[in-house]
Amino acid sequence: MKLIRPATGWLLLLALALAFPFMAGNDYHLTVMSTAYIYAIATIGLNLITGYTGQFNLAHSGFMAVGAYTVGILTVDHGMSFWLAFGLSGFVAAFLGFFVGIVSLRLKTHFFSIFTLCVGYIMYLVIEKWESLTHGTVGIMGIPAPENIGPLDFSEARTQYYLVLFFLVASLWIMHRIVHSLLGRTFMAIRNGDDLAQALGINLMRNKLLAFMLSVFFSGLAGGLYAGYVRFLGPGIAGVEHTFDMTMYMLIGGIGTLLGPLLGAISIPWLTQYLQVLQEYRFVVFGPVLVLLVIFLPYGIVGTYLNRQRRKAALRAPAAPVPSADMASAQPAPKQGATHA
Repeated sequence: MKLIRPATGWLLLLALALAFPFMAGNDYHLTVMSTAYIYAIATIGLNLITGYTGQFNLAHSGFMAVGAYTVGILTVDHGMSFWLAFGLSGFVAAFLGFFVGIVSLRLKTHFFSIFTLCVGYIMYLVIEKWESLTHGTVGIMGIPAPENIGPLDFSEARTQYYLVLFFLVASLWIMHRIVHSLLGRTFMAIRNGDDLAQALGINLMRNKLLAFMLSVFFSGLAGGLYAGYVRFLGPGIAGVEHTFDMTMYMLIGGIGTLLGPLLGAISIPWLTQYLQVLQEYRFVVFGPVLVLLVIFLPYGIVGTYLNRQRRKAALRAPAAPVPSADMASAQPAPKQGATHA
């Protein structure tokens, strides 16, 4: 039985995503899926800094809030076009990420995570208390929907779904290009060990900072989409629980893979929708499940599958013949002074 090629698998997923609005029972299902896509974009960014670079950023939801509030403040308070504000959302998050990264990335392992946890909480407090800028606990209401592009009316649920899907596909394509480039290999070398990366001549601080800024850029972009889709913002979007949700998506789907965060970000929200009765106890339900997954599937669903495929491929590969002593002695000795290419 032949396995589906990766490119074919991605095309099948895209076809299913394009057909989903015609299979959805109502607009509520489109809303659930669109929101899942938005968080998938943010999780893809978190996977870059955590899964590929090895730095666990606990302020990720704070940067998503920065992108969302950039759109909300510029459109509602200053009358800016949604598309212009949305274009700035990722860059504002990356700009702030530069200064946070300059300080935080000097720390290592859990010290970095604790520092970013504090940064995320500071972001939450700033959004909640700075009423003249963020409207405080009242939140920002009346955020305009994306302006029409030709015949496309983005005030409708179906066109909004396809808009979010477009940016999800674009984010996955960009991340694929990054991961399979020299830059992506550089990030993975840092993940495998700072000393090894330095021995290879890699500038640790510069590349960690670049990975951090790229990561929060995707988070800010997701926040901008969220603002235009939900059209209301409150301080809760910056809560650290959203970072933990995205971390759960990565761990369940497969950290350090492209498909894993997408699979987790789509499947878990739908699972919670069917367990609405247990909504208040979701951490009680998902906690033991997450522990079991870490024990039995430490690389997540996609990561475990890929590892098994690699082991099977290694077992099927013919072993290289080992020359015997007689064969070795039969080889002519190299001439003195000869060189080898």
